[in-house]
Order: sequence, then structure tokens, then C-alpha cells
Amino acid sequence: MNLKIKCIGLMLLAIPFFSKAQHAENQNAFPVQTTISNGIIEGEFDVKTNIQSFKGIPFAQPPVGNLRWKAPQALTNWTGIKQTKKFGPRAIQSNIFGDMGFRSDGTSEDCLYLNVWSPAKSANEKLPVLVYFYGGGFAAGDGSENRYDGENMAKKGIVTLTVNYRLGIWGFFSHPELTKESPNHASGNYGLLDQNAALKWVQANIAKFGGDPKRVTIAGESAGSIAVSAQMASPLSKGLIAGAIGESGGSIFPTLSPVPLAEGEKTGLEFAKKIGASSLKELRTMSTFELYQKSAGTSLGVFKTTIDGYFLPKSLPEIFEAKQQAMIPLLLGWNSEEMNYRALMMEKDLNNENYTQKIKELYGNKAEEVLKLYPAGTPEVTEQSATDLAGDRFIAYSTWKWFDLHRKNSTQPVYRYYYTHPRPEMRDNELEAGLAGGVIKKDKNIPKAPKPKGAVHSAEIEYAMGNLATNTNYAWTEDDFKVSDTMMNFFANFIKTGNPNGDKLPVWPTAKNEENPEIMIIDVNSKSKRAENDARYLFLEKEYSKK
Repeated sequence: MNLKIKCIGLMLLAIPFFSKAQHAENQNAFPVQTTISNGIIEGEFDVKTNIQSFKGIPFAQPPVGNLRWKAPQALTNWTGIKQTKKFGPRAIQSNIFGDMGFRSDGTSEDCLYLNVWSPAKSANEKLPVLVYFYGGGFAAGDGSENRYDGENMAKKGIVTLTVNYRLGIWGFFSHPELTKESPNHASGNYGLLDQNAALKWVQANIAKFGGDPKRVTIAGESAGSIAVSAQMASPLSKGLIAGAIGESGGSIFPTLSPVPLAEGEKTGLEFAKKIGASSLKELRTMSTFELYQKSAGTSLGVFKTTIDGYFLPKSLPEIFEAKQQAMIPLLLGWNSEEMNYRALMMEKDLNNENYTQKIKELYGNKAEEVLKLYPAGTPEVTEQSATDLAGDRFIAYSTWKWFDLHRKNSTQPVYRYYYTHPRPEMRDNELEAGLAGGVIKKDKNIPKAPKPKGAVHSAEIEYAMGNLATNTNYAWTEDDFKVSDTMMNFFANFIKTGNPNGDKLPVWPTAKNEENPEIMIIDVNSKSKRAENDARYLFLEKEYSKK
């Protein structure tokens, strides 16, 4: 895989941080009920926060048995009152990333649940709605993670949802037999179709929670951001959303971009052959445990989204260039240290000689041009250039391309940010930050990892969602809460109006279709300025257009 994501995942020596009180009763809450399209659900109203929450609401039939690798199916109605006071199970996944702390009710193929936090006093308020998709490389993640918790965004007057979707082989497996049995002659995008089903559920039910189905903004980080770009492009979803927020990632080469259906089917056939399954029936009769064991180590980047002619009729650049995407306001950006230079150097020491040699290996006769954009120099300059190139190749370029496509092929406002605020020190001296936002135990036999110079991949999530206090690994400072307040208000304003600007916030101009458009630098003292590094992305665009 181009981005070495599989290798990176292995380097993130995952440390789970589970909440010990995840199922404890809320002593400040009393039960509240509402009737949605399938029946009555009972959640909680917290008298301290004035927020209603409904956790673990099913939005499709469990995708198990013969429904494994099928598009999500409509729920059947229930009688009585369904309890929705705790998170449902998370999708089957390996313990990959060290920055995920789950509050879910175990792990299961039966994972299609969503969670709602609402500040509405009645169902008549027509409040704006945020639907958030978690990240994790389409191989990990869950809507129960503390960093995505919707309570603080709900306090801003927004009905907030997190949504589960299938992952890994369960969410992105293609096979000729699957394509043949599908009424849409498609296979491989089940996780994305789960998200689409959740958006349809929102249209049908969100008014019951005081939300306005005409004011739905979708957001996500990393794979969640990639999913947002795909939902914008899909003919199935573009009419269900009024705004989009992308944090680090677009579904565009080389970042987890969709492959032709035939390629996905070929991967699926090869996998089935490798594990001795001669038919789809055999694959479906495997137990969860057996399929998990046989697919272990393949989840990251092996089973890809597909250009299936149904959810995605074409690649994202083709869809946007034809002006067939959702014509909605877009806010998006990326972080200043999306990837550490170690991912570029691959175990070689970073010095000018090794760095220059690596550039020559990667770019051949274009090396001189690359070294002008990512120059070698003092140790500090070389380290910054290697860090920038690693991050651009990993995820910044695809986000930029999504940004560039929408500003050039729509009349809708587009707002771009560059998030630069580093996290503070960790509270525990035995831990340190790993690549791509993970948390790892220090190993005395391994050289100390270089201290991040910027904002690492995924670092902004707690800031944007107002959830710093839920992450006890870091010694948050007054500056961190200031940054969080700024970023969260930018997001909240955009969700409410399609424009991030508001009282006491730095002015954030739209990014017009021009050279070096405006970009918002989000840090302790946030400010907008003209973009300075777009030449890097224009170069990479030429390189990747050949792929």
C-alpha cells in the first residue's frame, strides 16, 4: 500500500484506555421516551447538562448470517419500549490504534447502532444537526469513543449523532458472487452504505429529537473525513446533507481511494482462495471468530472501497469535475504533522545525505524539483521538510485535492484550515505519542521518539468536539482550552449557518478559486493568511494524476 498504513498500524502498539464506569448509571438523569419510526425508545435526560441522550439506537437490521456483506436492510418494528441508555456493540476490529478508548457494549458483527445527544426542550425546535463518522483507516473505531462524545456540541444548540459502520473485511469485502447477487450489481462499500442508511434514518427520525432534517452537516476525521468526501460524491447521499466538514482525508489517491470493482473482486477472490473458501456460501457460514482469525493482519488497506457503479459511479475527481457532487458548503483542513518523518525515512537516520537519497528513490529525475519544495538544509529545515513530505503523501494531498475540486466546481463557500497547535506533555512519564496519533509505552531499548513539532494526525478531534477533559493522557493547559473553544465555535457556527464566522472569532474568509487562497491557521492565536504551500500539492497532483 502506498501510504505504508499497515506498517504504521503495527508501530502504534495499542494501549486500550477503557472507561471503568462506562455502564454505570447516571445519577443525574431520569428516563425520557420518544417514538421513532420503528417504535418507542427510552434514553436519559441529564439535569446537570440539560441534554437528552439516546445511545445504541439500531438503524438497520443486524448484518449477520445471510446479511453479512449485504447492504443494510430496513429494521422491523418492535413492540414495547427499547432501552437506549448505553452504547451498542462496536464493529469487529483488531486492537490497532493506541488512541481509541471505547465505551461500547462489546464487539460484534451486530454493530449498526447510532447515538443522539439533543439540547431540544421540545420536538418543534428544528435545530441544526451534526452526524459524525469516526476514523480508524476503515479498520477500527467506534461511535462510543470519548473524543467524539456529542454532549458538548449539543450544548451549542446542535443535535449531535455518532454513527457506527462496518469495518475491515466485514465492511469492504468485494467478490464476484456478491456483485452477482446484489440487485445493484455492486459489492464492497458496505461500511459507506451503513453511513448512508444512518443518514436516511436521520431524515426520517431526527425531528423527534428537535432536529431539522434540512440542516444536516456530516463530519469526520481521517477515514471519517474520507467517508464524508465519498458521501458528498455519492448520488445516494448527496440529497441528504446540507453541509460537510472534513478533518484530514479525502477519498482520492493515494489516501484509501476507491478501486475499480473488478480490482476489489480480484482481491476478494484471492483472499477466499487463500483461506480455502470456494464459495460465498462457505464464507458466510464461517463464524465471526474463524473469519476474524483468517483475516487478521489484512484489515488495514487490503479491502478497499470500490467504484461500484451504485454508491460510487466514478472516482471522486471525475464526479466533482462533472459537478455531480452535493452542492453544499464545505469546511476542511489538515494538521501540521500528519505523519512523522520516520514514515518517510523507513528506519534510516535523518540527515541530508539520506534524505536526498530517499527523494531520488521516490522521484527519480524529479528529485531536484522536489528538493526545492521540500528542501534539505540545517537539521531543523531537513526534519521539517521530511515531516511535511511524509504528511502530504499520507493524507494532506488528498484533503487538498478535495478542497481544490469543490472550490473550482461549485459556487458553494469553501473554508480551509491548517491546524498547528501541538498537544501538551503527557501526564504519565511511561507513555509517549506514537505515529499517526497513537499512544505507546516507552521502550528503554528503543531510541526516544522525536518530540512532535506540530499537531499530529487526529490531535484536533478533542479540541474540535470540546472533549479535552475526556482525554486524561495529556496535561491540558489554558492555551489548549482556548484553542478548543475557538475550533469548536468555528465548527458550531458552520453547522448552524454554513459559515464558521461569528462574534469574537478571527475572521475566516472563504477560499476563492485563485492562487494561494485564504486559509485559517488554527492555534492559540488563530488567524487567516494566504496559503504558502500550494505549490507542493500542485506538484503532487501531477505525480498522482499518472496513477
